[in-house]
Amino acid sequence: MNNRILIIAHAPLASALRDCAMHVYSECAADVIALDVLPDAQPEDTLAQALDVAGAALDSGLLVLTDIFGATPANVAQKLVAGSNAKLIAGVNLPMLLRSVCYRHESLDQLVTRAQAGGTQGVMTVGSTAPQNQTGKRHAPSHHDHQQ
Repeated sequence: MNNRILIIAHAPLASALRDCAMHVYSECAADVIALDVLPDAQPEDTLAQALDVAGAALDSGLLVLTDIFGATPANVAQKLVAGSNAKLIAGVNLPMLLRSVCYRHESLDQLVTRAQAGGTQGVMTVGSTAPQNQTGKRHAPSHHDHQQ
């Protein structure tokens, strides 16, 4: 059984992230839900929408991803997952979502670990050289790095 994923974020981020993920994993459309929170939306109304779209997944396996901790979408998401089997991660980005979709069949706790790893590993400083050259430092041939 697959965990479902709910993205709840400031409009139009939730839908945009879902659209990007479906570009790669179109077969997963039923497992990924987006809820865009409009600027003038009332938190109570947003919570009612979230409860409606989350449904039974709240107790059977739901990973909720939100954008900014402390903002309305995250506050609503915290209320949504309170007392349920769902897990919540703030700071969603596309690498996190793609990793979540890819590993949604794992246990919810494992999925949280995978999602967080995908999110952090997807953030990196990129130089002007080709990506395959980004992994190590370049030193003079006589230079040696020593681990401590």
